[in-house]
Amino acid sequence: MKEIQDIVRAYGIARQLNKKTALATVVQVEGSAYRRAGARMLVTEEGELTGAISGGCLEGDALRRARLVMTQQKALLVTYDTTDDDDSRLGVGLGCNGIIQILIEPIVDEDPDNPIALLSAVISQRQQAVIVTLFSLQNRLGLQPGTCLLLPEKGDKRGDKYPRELGELLEKEGSQVLHSKKSIIRNYQLQDKVFSAFVEYLHPPVSVIVLGAGNDVQPLVQMASILGWQVTVIDGRTNYAVKARFPTAEKVLLAKPQQVLENISVDGQTVFLLMTHNYNYDLAMLRQLLPLPIEYVGVLGPKKKLNQMLEELESEGVEISSEQMQKIYGPLGLDIGAETPEEIALSAISEIKTVLAGKEGTFLRQKPQAIHERSVVDAPIAIADSQPVSEKVI
Repeated sequence: MKEIQDIVRAYGIARQLNKKTALATVVQVEGSAYRRAGARMLVTEEGELTGAISGGCLEGDALRRARLVMTQQKALLVTYDTTDDDDSRLGVGLGCNGIIQILIEPIVDEDPDNPIALLSAVISQRQQAVIVTLFSLQNRLGLQPGTCLLLPEKGDKRGDKYPRELGELLEKEGSQVLHSKKSIIRNYQLQDKVFSAFVEYLHPPVSVIVLGAGNDVQPLVQMASILGWQVTVIDGRTNYAVKARFPTAEKVLLAKPQQVLENISVDGQTVFLLMTHNYNYDLAMLRQLLPLPIEYVGVLGPKKKLNQMLEELESEGVEISSEQMQKIYGPLGLDIGAETPEEIALSAISEIKTVLAGKEGTFLRQKPQAIHERSVVDAPIAIADSQPVSEKVI
């Protein structure tokens, strides 16, 4: 989501300066690649790049092609194939072994449903959404509808630049992706034409609620902000809960424990960190957080402190289920040997990312399979019009 935020911001600046722009999107990957489907990069006519579609090896060639797209005002599908281990002929050194499909679309400022407008609508509200990008591998010189449909969790759909026969099916796929929270690629055959739909699941950025505004919270707020996470810092002390101390935080609130939940919104992407160094404040917050449908509550301090809080809550008659215990991480952070506030912040940020991604936080060199899941693109099967002919999960 950070990349999309940066792209939307950069587009706003480019538009104010009357610069032409194009959007490059990785729509399909077979085998190994640095970036996966959904990676994006905004290109201006002056060669300014925001976002990334590779580790830096494809950007130069994509820039050249993006300028052509801006001139012709026609979307272009580009294939980078390095499976023959001889990528010198492409003029790039990918260091990978895969096939990467990149769709480059011109951005028409006057179009209210251009790709950037749809992406902007996604980040304007904290909700899940699906973006559909339609392209054709079969007919690269023909119609490339591109980023053509937005299906938000709440509200009306947007976009209509796709074959009319696919409308109902794309909406159905979008609803399924919203439910499964997993992006997919679907292939459709309409008479003699085959279209591929990248149905992409997007969730709101992580919302980090930090209880405590001490000096040790400052590096954590900075790191979380770099990731594009939305950070709220809350403290009950007037001389600590000051915006100037946390310039990158979205909000800095002065509140007692009983006032906290009245001033924030909580969803599936919200995490809490108890870092007040005040036992009673942390205890009061933990009591309120246990019933919430969240995945992570980090508690700074020794295990003894957390156990004491849990025992005190149970003595009050609070029943703590095994499911509730699973979301409490105390002491917070991954075991990386952290000592300084900056290192502790890195440890905590890494643990949050691990939990939300459903991973274990182990060494990648110990992973027997590929870093990212790989899948083979099925060949389209000629069937009745407007029917999906194959699917793969991203």
